[in-house]
Amino acid sequence: MDATAKIILRKGAQHRVEAGHPWVYQTELDTVEGDFAPGDIVDVYNFRRRFIGRGYINPRSQIIVRLLSREQEPIDREFFRRRLAAAWQWRQRFVAEPEYCRLVFGEADFLPALIVDKFGPYLVIQTLALGIDIYKDMIVGILEEMFNPAGVYERNDVPVRGLEGLEQRKGYLRGEFPTLIEVRENGIPFYADIENGQKTGFFYDQRENRAVLKDFVAGARVLDCFCHTGSFAVHALRYGAEHVSAVDISAPAVELAAKNAALNGMESRCDFQVANAFDVLRALSDERRQYDVVILDPPAFTKNRGGIEGAARGYKEINLRGLKLVRPGGFLVTCSCSYHMDRDFFAAIVLDAARDARRTVRQVEYRTQAKDHPILPAAPETNYLKFLVLEVL
Repeated sequence: MDATAKIILRKGAQHRVEAGHPWVYQTELDTVEGDFAPGDIVDVYNFRRRFIGRGYINPRSQIIVRLLSREQEPIDREFFRRRLAAAWQWRQRFVAEPEYCRLVFGEADFLPALIVDKFGPYLVIQTLALGIDIYKDMIVGILEEMFNPAGVYERNDVPVRGLEGLEQRKGYLRGEFPTLIEVRENGIPFYADIENGQKTGFFYDQRENRAVLKDFVAGARVLDCFCHTGSFAVHALRYGAEHVSAVDISAPAVELAAKNAALNGMESRCDFQVANAFDVLRALSDERRQYDVVILDPPAFTKNRGGIEGAARGYKEINLRGLKLVRPGGFLVTCSCSYHMDRDFFAAIVLDAARDARRTVRQVEYRTQAKDHPILPAAPETNYLKFLVLEVL
């Protein structure tokens, strides 16, 4: 499809987009030349009428244009085939288990608002904006040609679609199959609930970080807070932890975590509790309990800039309690998956917590997300995960 209209940016608003960011905001527009319908392909120009990129438009969204290409090329089936093939090539090159990976990571794979996760023979897809949802059937058809999957499932039951004027939905797009499926991460089997689990049913973004546990969990007693479906817990057990106590507020997540421990024959060396991790950390800290390793992998505490102050208090609280629970010479593993929590700010919060806990810490690792979640330096939103390992003295 060729462009139906020209979007002219106001003077001074073009720099971020010209530098490589794929989003154009409503506030950056000057004029629109030509007619378009929501979801149409449009061309974006700077105030000097120099072409910047081609993308899809939706005036209902604050992100009015998401760029697909920096060339004036047709946005057609061949375009999507090339993009999907390039995404798969990246995973085959950089992911040890490409059969189990995030196959498409939206803007970072130059397919804004498209998520595709590969669970062996099954694919799960999210189309989070109108402009990409229009091409959903075409994209699924290309994926069928590329992978001949046993099934494709849609997880578009996310509120963000409402900002685009789209309804929430989930269900089978191709085939019918049990939605509790087995996946592998670092050679370890897990169950993923692609129908009712969070997001698409499994979080691949910590794959490489979970493997770091093997360096220090052998023989350890581990506390895993915000354990979700047990990925960190099971990795710790497989890497030789003596015992893991795991906590999450979601009963379905804890139930699946227990199944994942049993799947790996580790159920005798772990216990799972449905509880508020903040309350558990406070109670254990008051009891002066001690662990060799404490893992904190909470959900995002803020999804906008306005919530940073509250998020900082939350991170300070859990890290202060977590640090007090680590025996001298043990390790704290602490994470943030909120893009709005700046990397340096997060590290500063943890250091402040260590100061208040009267513990000296030494950095072992400070990592980001796995390589199947690539990062565009020009789009900082793609660089969201913080994974910090500290020795606690």
